Amino acid sequence: MTGIVAEVLGVARVDRVVLIVLDSVGIGALPDAGEYGDEGANTLGNLARRLGGLDLPNLGRLGLGNLLDLPGVPPVGAGAAGAYGRMALRSVGKDTMTGHWELAGIDIREPFRTYPDGFPPEVIAEFTRRAGVVGVLGNKVASGTEIIAELGEEHMRTGWPIVYTSADSVFQVAAHEDVIPVERLYEICRAAREILHGEHRVGRVIARPFVGVPGAFRRTERRKDFAIPPPPMLLDFLREAGRTVWAVGKIHDIYSGHGIDRSQKTRDNAHGLQTIEAFMADGAADFIFANLVDFDMLYGHRRDPEGYAAALREVDAFLPRLLARLGDRSVLVLTADHGNDPTFRGTDHTREYVPLLVTGRPVRPGVDIGTRPTLADLGATVAELLGAPYRGIGESFAGRILRPDGP
Repeated sequence: MTGIVAEVLGVARVDRVVLIVLDSVGIGALPDAGEYGDEGANTLGNLARRLGGLDLPNLGRLGLGNLLDLPGVPPVGAGAAGAYGRMALRSVGKDTMTGHWELAGIDIREPFRTYPDGFPPEVIAEFTRRAGVVGVLGNKVASGTEIIAELGEEHMRTGWPIVYTSADSVFQVAAHEDVIPVERLYEICRAAREILHGEHRVGRVIARPFVGVPGAFRRTERRKDFAIPPPPMLLDFLREAGRTVWAVGKIHDIYSGHGIDRSQKTRDNAHGLQTIEAFMADGAADFIFANLVDFDMLYGHRRDPEGYAAALREVDAFLPRLLARLGDRSVLVLTADHGNDPTFRGTDHTREYVPLLVTGRPVRPGVDIGTRPTLADLGATVAELLGAPYRGIGESFAGRILRPDGP
């Protein structure tokens, strides 16, 4: 190794980090939650109380029950099989991109725009002009499956794309593949991406193709996200250090592919878990970064406590398979990006603390990491663990959790 390369790479503390974001699995309202209308939100705590307890033995062994009063998941104290703590969202907002960008070291002071009443006429007018379409259907907050059921037949008759949004900062365009071919739909979304900046800074434009007949429409797997490119952040820093980054789920779209060497989109949480396991078995990635979205997309926004609990049990049951794949110099991290309390009013995200569970042979068991002031502390920690330079916000807690004698 030359002197220049050694200076760039630094000293890696571990060989691999696997980071799994349990999308929206919050653990209690942040101090400023009232400013967002979220006072009293607690995704895991309220869910457990509503259902009379949760059965999550493997997450419990990692220390999940040490973080909050969680019926069914008792605290294990210093007997936790890893380090445990919680993190606060420092940035302004409570959406997917805000949480993930902060985790990677980006401090967001200006929130991405959301449109609870639909997009203003001037945005739609410019969109139709740029995209070369006569008009749009919808233009409201809606569930993706519900809006194609409502407007799919009219879309097929008129040829107009369906535009809708959600609690996230998104501009979504749905179209039947036989009416607007997928590549044409992508062109339409690129036109939207060009205008949604500045005053109308939307995090993601999403193409939502679907197929089928009235009464039996279904979305296809050819969804495509067009996100605002991030400033330099964790994944770029890892690439500078020569580290290999593989992404699972919507991670590639959230960061516009920056710093990512390989990615795999997923159908659901089960496919995501299987992909993580396969990536770990391959052994080529230094950093595996995954998002499991079903908690948020299928159960949080739809206020489905039973479905949310079932998804948690699915991850908990799969966890031993992932732990079995960890080598002696690998670390597994479980966290979240925001909350989405399925027992709460409305259908929006909730501004909450997120859990932080870290395990693997290099990690000292039973370490209480405490409350970190920003999700970016985890990004700084990942960079230090993998010997990469780091220029984002946040402070590493690697020294606090690693065994002093090494793995």
